[in-house]
Amino acid sequence: MTRVLVAKERAAGETRVAATAETVRQLAKAGLQVEVESGAGDGSFIADALYVEAGATIASDAAAAWKAADLVVKVQAPANYDGFGNESELLKEGAAIIAFLSPYGQDDAVRSYARRQITTLPMEFVPRITRAQKMDALSSQASLAGYKAVLIAASRLPKYFPLLMTAAGTVKPARVVIMGAGVAGLQAIATAKRLGAVVEASDIREAVKEQIESLGGKFIPLPESEESGEGSGGYARQVSAEYLKKQQEIVAMHVSAADVVITTALIPGRPAPKLLTAAMVSAMKPGAVIVDLAVAQGGNCEHSCADQEVVESGVTIIAPSNIAASMPADASMLYARNVSALVLHLLKEEQLHFDLEDDVTSGTLLTHQGKIVHAQTRELLGEGS
Repeated sequence: MTRVLVAKERAAGETRVAATAETVRQLAKAGLQVEVESGAGDGSFIADALYVEAGATIASDAAAAWKAADLVVKVQAPANYDGFGNESELLKEGAAIIAFLSPYGQDDAVRSYARRQITTLPMEFVPRITRAQKMDALSSQASLAGYKAVLIAASRLPKYFPLLMTAAGTVKPARVVIMGAGVAGLQAIATAKRLGAVVEASDIREAVKEQIESLGGKFIPLPESEESGEGSGGYARQVSAEYLKKQQEIVAMHVSAADVVITTALIPGRPAPKLLTAAMVSAMKPGAVIVDLAVAQGGNCEHSCADQEVVESGVTIIAPSNIAASMPADASMLYARNVSALVLHLLKEEQLHFDLEDDVTSGTLLTHQGKIVHAQTRELLGEGS
């Protein structure tokens, strides 16, 4: 019987968990033996007893459970923790792990997984195709981030968001600029509109104009150019420095009039583009608020510092690196469903089956059978095909 371990997250500030009682029940029903590290669900308000009721056992010895597992499901990538040791080194040869593995820039870790015959499935690699929608953890967590970013901005902004007609006069609505209209950006647009703000949004992909406008936002025009920002899978791609400069010049006029700017722009496998320069920040109104959701990849704002609140020229810059963890109940529920859908997709006759002819499986795999099988990662590492 395939043994699945639901690991406890040891990273500071990580409150999420990779399985809930609901998804443990699904996995157990599918014929998997599910073990949960004691306290794994505490940050998401899921007691050990709920996992037991759902059909799991609680691991009395966490290290032994790691060593025995055929599959480990996590939120964050394995790391070395005082008092526990290096999680990845506990994995037995031939085991598999599903998590946000953040493989870009982790060359040694990726090569180590391959060398030790560990099968790795980064949740950020799940392809953006219809068949894989239930497994799309990037989207489920980004939606939470976009929503919460607006609430953070509203709580720090020294004025109302909506238009108000009062006996003392009219209060003008806040002006919000969203930079990047992926899942997080679109959710931020929708949330800011619900709060009554006037919302504008920019993106290097012309294709998102209709989506922005359908949510009540105004699309900030793109520079006139033959260059396209549309990448594969609906993601943005890296554009030239000249194009980025032209875009900054256009957006700068809108940013200078904004009360709130929320940046969400990411490029897979690349550092986040610098969209807000120091000069643009200094031209903003005192009291304005910036929330940078791309800080984990370096940030979209030149002043951003991860998990710190910085004030520059009277502008407050907030850069939460793991904003989804501030909403652990729903974040864990959604992520656990994503993970469960992927595990069940891999299951064949109660065994994990990694079919390289299947576009979902092959698109998600990073390492398998001693090889780095993800094409883009091989290219970045300078590995042969």
